[in-house]
Amino acid sequence: MALTGRAALLAALGSLPVGLWEPSWTGLLAVNAPLAVACACDAALAAPVRRLGLTRSGDTSVRLGDTADVTLTITNPSRRPLRAQLRDAWPPSSWLPGTETAASRHRVTVPAGERRRVTTRLRPTRRGDREADRITIRSYGPLRLFSRQGTHKVPWTVRVLPPFTSRKHLPSKLARLRELDGRTSVLTRGEGTEFDSLREYVPGDDTRSIDWRATARQSAVAVRTWRPERDRHILLVLDTGRTAAGRVGDAPRLDASMDAALLLAALASRAGDRVDLLAYDRKTRALVQGRTAGDLLSSLVNAMAPLEPELVETDARGLTATALRTAARRSLIVILSTLDAAPIEEGLLPVLPQLTQRHTVLLASVADPHVTDMATARGTVDAVYQAAAAAQAQSERHRTAEQLRRHGVTVVDATPDNLPPALADAYLALKAAGRL
Repeated sequence: MALTGRAALLAALGSLPVGLWEPSWTGLLAVNAPLAVACACDAALAAPVRRLGLTRSGDTSVRLGDTADVTLTITNPSRRPLRAQLRDAWPPSSWLPGTETAASRHRVTVPAGERRRVTTRLRPTRRGDREADRITIRSYGPLRLFSRQGTHKVPWTVRVLPPFTSRKHLPSKLARLRELDGRTSVLTRGEGTEFDSLREYVPGDDTRSIDWRATARQSAVAVRTWRPERDRHILLVLDTGRTAAGRVGDAPRLDASMDAALLLAALASRAGDRVDLLAYDRKTRALVQGRTAGDLLSSLVNAMAPLEPELVETDARGLTATALRTAARRSLIVILSTLDAAPIEEGLLPVLPQLTQRHTVLLASVADPHVTDMATARGTVDAVYQAAAAAQAQSERHRTAEQLRRHGVTVVDATPDNLPPALADAYLALKAAGRL
């Protein structure tokens, strides 16, 4: 069987007389001359890298946790075939740990005057925009003794969107919404303004709902039922200050707040309400206004994707002023922030009356499940100290929540997994009570 490439060259060098391998100029020239000729021929047959044409296509957005495929088209305009190794470089967070090498490197062969495609599969581990870095191509000759190497910049951006894992709760919340909206046999006793029907009085009904004229025409006391009001305005306020950077589990608190906000936005838009978004710390980081129900979720996830917590104390006065400008008429203002005592008592409480006198205010906060686990720990001295610290932290949160409730604020405090459905339930309860 005939040998090719480097094997043939090494066999040829091995067949040289022993004397030629002696350390003399004549011997070195005799050995290196064939190698130099082979390298020169290999270099001449390697396709040039600089003349290659490179273009991208593929996905421009992906939900966190899913995969995105970006295709690179390589055009070889030279008369020599391209035999190359290619590295498509992206930021490290574009792949799961340990998978970058396999995912970013490709072997490619492009005949002269033709084009080929290679696909890089990304699986980002963080939200935000991931921008393609350099493409490094190493072109080999047929013997693979010589290579040409060069880099190209082919811009491409993939936006990594929030995963919206809480969408699994949406069907059950929509079923409850249909009950509130009178589309099933269960009617509400809320104080909305859209009259629905009459029914017989039962103990516990609000006496203000009694229809005395209808009662006079029949033997039983009749009360009015109401449909929850539609076309209400809801402003979602994301606090992007330093407290949003604290990690709960594997993600920052801000990510859990986003997930809860997306579920509430999806539910409220189905209820016929208008939803806006404000992200703020010391200045406005994102603002989404006036979107239709069909465009709302896509607008929200695109606005949330590049948001990162800022390591600054949130300006509560600035946040309040911006929220009041954004919500011109009576609204439900949902603040997704912290229940830590200092930011609430020193920041939000002094300016809270400006919000509550014109709007219904709801504050949702992400609780750390690790604190709950610590509170139940026993058995060792360290565990007892941990339980005491956890109990103190929980007591401070409860005290802060009670302060907010005394100012008329509805408070939702739940772990990341439970916050989205709890916030949706609080919205439905306000709607059922006619407080929107």
